[in-house]
Amino acid sequence: MERLATAPRPDWRAHVERELGFVFHTIDGQPYWDETACYRFGEAEIDAIEAATGELEQMALALVDRVVAVGEEAYTRLRIPAAAWPAIEGSWKAGAKNLYGRFDLRFAGDGPPLLLEYNADTPTALFEAAVVQWNWLEAVHKTADQFNSIHERLIETWLNFGIGRDPVHFAAVANHTEDEGTVEYLRDTAVQAGLATQRIAIEEIGWDGTRFRDLDNAPITTLFKLYPWEWLVAEEFGAHLLTGATRVIEPPWKMVLSNKAALALLWEMAPGHPNLLPAALEPDAIEGRVVRKPIYSREGANISVLDGGRVTAETGGGYGAEGFVYQAYAELPRFNGNFPVIGSWVVASQPAGMGIREDSTAITRDSSRFVPHYFA
Repeated sequence: MERLATAPRPDWRAHVERELGFVFHTIDGQPYWDETACYRFGEAEIDAIEAATGELEQMALALVDRVVAVGEEAYTRLRIPAAAWPAIEGSWKAGAKNLYGRFDLRFAGDGPPLLLEYNADTPTALFEAAVVQWNWLEAVHKTADQFNSIHERLIETWLNFGIGRDPVHFAAVANHTEDEGTVEYLRDTAVQAGLATQRIAIEEIGWDGTRFRDLDNAPITTLFKLYPWEWLVAEEFGAHLLTGATRVIEPPWKMVLSNKAALALLWEMAPGHPNLLPAALEPDAIEGRVVRKPIYSREGANISVLDGGRVTAETGGGYGAEGFVYQAYAELPRFNGNFPVIGSWVVASQPAGMGIREDSTAITRDSSRFVPHYFA
């Protein structure tokens, strides 16, 4: 694994906007998509990332099975409200299918990939990984390859959902450019799979007392929502989703995996696993430097690095009310002052590709840059 400086395509902004519809390449005046550099991997390194991703996903599914079997004690440790327990159990036992997820990994080629966290419910940076960096590869490194079958697997997965003729409604928060871009991309993959689709803002979804409806008063039978389950179950609107009247993607059982307390339960289930870092819900259970993470948080908010109880690095935000998980500190690799994190994707619980986000600090945030990769 190495980081290489590269010359950006002279017209890349106009190209990705015109040809790909990629309009959030720059956020708040700062580059988000960055093709002044790329990461080169060896084939064996890609194989290691793919194998670890598959292993981690199988452990995650085993954890859901264990939590459902244990019941109240496990749900309570995960800080999942009791109102959601029946929906989680029901969707898991019914075999409700899932669409996608992203494992964030520490990897530098000097050892096995290590799980930092699992974005199992509302992961973004998908379009960039699936389409934009592939477009870059075909233009810049035509003879190289990329760990990337995300697009094809998404289309195949939509075909296997068995949705039928009713439209799938795709919802995100209005006026959030990145979320809307992610949802629009996923909607496009569903269209390519032959499904009928509708776009709707999460704020526009109506409830008539028995079922959800869109702005045309049409019933919403299948809903893809890029909106966290933990927010939904705390709202009167979202509580209706737990009744099962509408099929929701991601399914309710993803609530087990979409909070960071799952990191501690994974370590308890498989202590010493080469792809896991020690993690616990108790602040003094992990020796040495630790990373304190809110059980529920987004985009690197409210992360603290602790050394002997002393905060050595932290990010701001409004999360942490539900408690924290404590994970052993793993030094990220550093390339010319940049700290990369591998985002390894699963689609229908199968490894599908990866993207890389890097930052000038050791904590990946919403402002971190997306940098393409290839292997040879």
